Amino acid sequence: MNVAGWLQIVVFIAALTAVTPIVGRYLMQVFEGERVLLTPVLGPVERGAYRLLGTSPDREQDWKGYARTVLVFSGLFLAALYLLIRLQGSLPLNPEGLTAPPWDLSFNTAVSFLTNTNWQFYAGETTMSYFTQMAGLAVQNFVSAAVGIAVAVAVIRGFARREATRVGNFWVDAIRCTLYVLLPLCLVGALFLVSQGVIQTLGAYVDVTTLTGGTQTLARGPVASQEFIKELGTNGGGFFNVNAAMPFENSSGLTNFVLMLAILIIPAALTNTFGRMVGSQRQGWAVYTAMAVWFIAAVALVYIAESDSTPAMHAAGLHGANMEGKDVRFGIGSSSLFAAVTTVASCGAVNAAMESFSGLGGAVPMANMMTGEVIFGGVGSGLYGMLLFVLLAVFLAGLMVGRTPEYLGKKIGPREIRLVVIGTLFVPLVVLVFTALAIGTKWGAPSIYDSGPQGFSETLYAYTSQANNNGSAFAGYTGFVQPNGDNVGAFGITFANLLGAAAMLFGRFVPMLAALAVAGALAGKRVSPPGPGTMRTDTPTFVVLLVGAVALVALLTFVPALLLGPVVQGLTNQLF
Repeated sequence: MNVAGWLQIVVFIAALTAVTPIVGRYLMQVFEGERVLLTPVLGPVERGAYRLLGTSPDREQDWKGYARTVLVFSGLFLAALYLLIRLQGSLPLNPEGLTAPPWDLSFNTAVSFLTNTNWQFYAGETTMSYFTQMAGLAVQNFVSAAVGIAVAVAVIRGFARREATRVGNFWVDAIRCTLYVLLPLCLVGALFLVSQGVIQTLGAYVDVTTLTGGTQTLARGPVASQEFIKELGTNGGGFFNVNAAMPFENSSGLTNFVLMLAILIIPAALTNTFGRMVGSQRQGWAVYTAMAVWFIAAVALVYIAESDSTPAMHAAGLHGANMEGKDVRFGIGSSSLFAAVTTVASCGAVNAAMESFSGLGGAVPMANMMTGEVIFGGVGSGLYGMLLFVLLAVFLAGLMVGRTPEYLGKKIGPREIRLVVIGTLFVPLVVLVFTALAIGTKWGAPSIYDSGPQGFSETLYAYTSQANNNGSAFAGYTGFVQPNGDNVGAFGITFANLLGAAAMLFGRFVPMLAALAVAGALAGKRVSPPGPGTMRTDTPTFVVLLVGAVALVALLTFVPALLLGPVVQGLTNQLF
């Protein structure tokens, strides 16, 4: 640990807090249909898109109609992306002549990018053509981000409206999000990355002569155009296998800082958008503060853990910080901050090998995901996930004082609480059951590289990451090897691909549908004026209660699993 590392963390948190109300206000203006700076340029495009789709901002949907549109829209993009990947070998912009991946890997990848997970069982530069990267994966990065943000805005309307039946129009929300938020920011971001040395080309890979006289093939391609949206949309899937540790993707300390800020800027700003739309910015800041408390604790723990030698290093006679698997350009501070940023959001981009973190250093990112990705979380999904915990905290407080729980003046009834329980506990159930299936069956074994607690950690991390739509990984767990004639081994890889795809689909859409259903129920409720016994939900006391609710319900569910994996690993002298 050093002053420079702590200073970078402080500057990052300060910058994120400073831009939150600025971006939050802009998002509110966009989704409320107010005039913004880009309206003269993009307004005609927006109206043309409505005419093409046969809709308008006045044609709003109830939560069921909104949910149906999301599911149909997502299903169509899933089919299109799967076909594009399978036909890759026959499509243009493929200078390396890459063939299509196996059907099961193609399906896993299509589901991965559909669900904003970007889980990659493959090396991007040796598996996917330029056309697949641009027309398939990068496009889906925009689409999945727009879906998440649109649903979050619909959920906010459910909290804000009174005695209403409608929560918005999905097509309008998705179009406004793409035109006014994602495309402009990514255009500016991609140009910035190119100016800093991130590559952007359609030229073929090049062979170079190394300093020792050998030859090496350097992969390149349209990287900058995919890099910024992968971070801004909390997608995470990199053009290269080593992701943001590759200088062609992440060229300097400056780009590293900007990319980390891009990951959290929209999830953080949506808390302010929420406050503005419900008529009280204090409510938004309360949610932001609860998220920030978790985030600061996570960053500090990872940085402290990685700044000291592990028991394994001591056993090998090594002392000092744990630099194994980290880029020397970034060091411990930036690597620890990036690891926390990417796992409190549903991003999954990495600038260091998560597998090489210490036991505690690896347990914290895993625990970040185990909260349900509500510590800022994914674009949209983080906010509506945390709002479910807000209702749960209100319910628990009501039980303690014997009052009917209410939030923003609306009574919280049994139906809302049942939906909250589904939205908060279903994904942890998926993680634990799917990890057990992978560990306890013969079909899961071919995917697990290491034995002992490290092998368990690899598997637990894989299904935690996929079910929570994160995408980062302990690299030992695989779903892509060439069949060797062993039927069990070959099917085991297919097993991992299909089980992972199921985890991603459940993790994306079950909480999303639960949140929309809660929004639909709340939109129709009356608002009661606050009374003497009304619990305020914009105070430090409520923030503490909300932090505790997340810890109690989400994190404590996984304590036994964490003890069996990364905690045991951190207490032993086992190197691998």
